[in-house]
Amino acid sequence: MTAPTIEARGEVWPLKEAFVISRGAKTAAEVVVATVSDGNHQGSGEAVPYARYGETVSGVLEDIRRVAGRVSSREGLANDLKPGAALNALDCAFWDLESKRTGVRVSELAGLGAPVAKTTAFTLSLDAPETMAEKAVQASHLSLLKLKLGGAGDDARMRAVRAARPDARLLVDANEAWTLETIGHLISVAAECGIELIEQPLPADLDEALHGVDRRVPICADESVHTAADIPRLAELYDAVNVKLDKAGGLTGAIALVREARRRDLKIMVGSMVATSLAVAPAMLLASEADWIDLDGPMLLAHDREHGMRVENGVIYPPDPELWG
Repeated sequence: MTAPTIEARGEVWPLKEAFVISRGAKTAAEVVVATVSDGNHQGSGEAVPYARYGETVSGVLEDIRRVAGRVSSREGLANDLKPGAALNALDCAFWDLESKRTGVRVSELAGLGAPVAKTTAFTLSLDAPETMAEKAVQASHLSLLKLKLGGAGDDARMRAVRAARPDARLLVDANEAWTLETIGHLISVAAECGIELIEQPLPADLDEALHGVDRRVPICADESVHTAADIPRLAELYDAVNVKLDKAGGLTGAIALVREARRRDLKIMVGSMVATSLAVAPAMLLASEADWIDLDGPMLLAHDREHGMRVENGVIYPPDPELWG
């Protein structure tokens, strides 16, 4: 088979306001878009280089261009690329190309259930407790909120948001900012506040410490989990995993991760980095498998790309074929 034409470019999409987590802030989504063409049809995929793992836009573009000309199918990608943003962008582009070429939606090609609309979490950036509470009130039309936390003062943040929004479902994401000394107290406060899920409280290299933690609120692995191969190590330490295509290496890797997590009776969050609808579209195909989805990237942008995902009062709908898949 003649190798398809592969191209890649970096794009910058401004945000409505700064997005702040424990590791820093950003004012724009910096993404990589890969396109794969067979001469008659073209598929696209979007990925976000993950600085936490040393990825950069230039490095991901270099990885994609390195394999261009010698990769002819989605099945061969994992031989040349490790799980990460480059593999995600190309994997999703090949799925999209196959859909465009056959006229069959990716959900059917992948053997997944019919895509469903689902309530997505909406993220409140890390800030002072009173500011986060105010943002929660401003989002009164949204029923599921995720609080970015940062360590010191997180008890006050959780209590302030809960007081401001007694009606809301709440998730929290510490992005590895809690410590062995604080985790017990902060889990107690999370339980007091009716938090549904705590995402990655401890640094990934302290996973084993969770053996001794009272998980009265379910704990979800994020930075600690990448692919299905991680699940055997994590299954006794966590209650849930955050499946992100940028970590898993695309839709193909994410499907394998979801299946292995379910086999081990773990709950599923499907998430994404801050990105446009093109990155969120493949992840939405896993929504029916998820206990929670956190796919609010398009809601955080100043403007989205053409044929973007439809979101109404926090409910996000499956992608149109004009966008992807």
